[in-house]
Amino acid sequence: MTRSTSHGWFFVASLGMVLGGHVSTALAQSVRSEVLPSVGIDQNLDGQLPLELTFRDEQGAKVRLGDFFGGPPVVLVLAYYKCPMLCVQVLQGVAKSLGGAGMQADREFRVVIVSIDPSEQPELAREKKKTYDHHFPEAGIGRGWHFLTGEQPAITALARAFGFRYKYDENSRQYAHASGIVVATPQGRLARYFYGIDFPTRDLRLGLVEASAGKIGSPVDQFLLLCYHYDPLTGKYGLAVLVLLRTLGVVTVGIMGGFVGLMLYRERRSPAKLPAAT
Repeated sequence: MTRSTSHGWFFVASLGMVLGGHVSTALAQSVRSEVLPSVGIDQNLDGQLPLELTFRDEQGAKVRLGDFFGGPPVVLVLAYYKCPMLCVQVLQGVAKSLGGAGMQADREFRVVIVSIDPSEQPELAREKKKTYDHHFPEAGIGRGWHFLTGEQPAITALARAFGFRYKYDENSRQYAHASGIVVATPQGRLARYFYGIDFPTRDLRLGLVEASAGKIGSPVDQFLLLCYHYDPLTGKYGLAVLVLLRTLGVVTVGIMGGFVGLMLYRERRSPAKLPAAT
């Protein structure tokens, strides 16, 4: 083995130890064992939403969840308005997708966002609605979007029906949760799940069209992003970033390992050079 090849293997091994060891340690330290089993999204397809639940709209009026059904299909989002990370990305993703779908809000679809934080009040929901309406006017937020808050029993019941599992972390004072939305039929049955923060316009539009006809979709592959933000006080990344870093680390090590292996193979296959005649 040549000196350069040896250095290449040493670099790959070192990189693997750094990315694997450090990230694994940080992951174990930043995400407690009691949090992970409680976070995720279960696909309760064809499940019935509890339309009798009551919440407060952004104006503070008492409303039933069923008040937003019976017309067009509904995009249901569980989030919280003080979320520093994925909730913002999810809502922006929905707004961008629906803004380009060529559909009329409140006539062909509605969006209902419910805060999972019972301490959040209608004033905050109203501010969020104004913000998104200002930045995404094409999505019809002022007409067909509803930002709700509620008490814990109603939030728990809705989250259970949705299949939305989350956990409050006392140390960071944040909610650990997955990112995803669900499209429901006008009758309140869960028709199709979308994961992540980017929702292709064509797919979301098709999901709404099918849900409007009462069609229930099939289970989709899960690729969960988990919201657990970066803490500047401890210098630790949250779960979503750690998972991404770990994945990139494995991919990088694999690529570099393959490259070094190819170089070794070529070196062994090439004919040995004879010493020059004197």
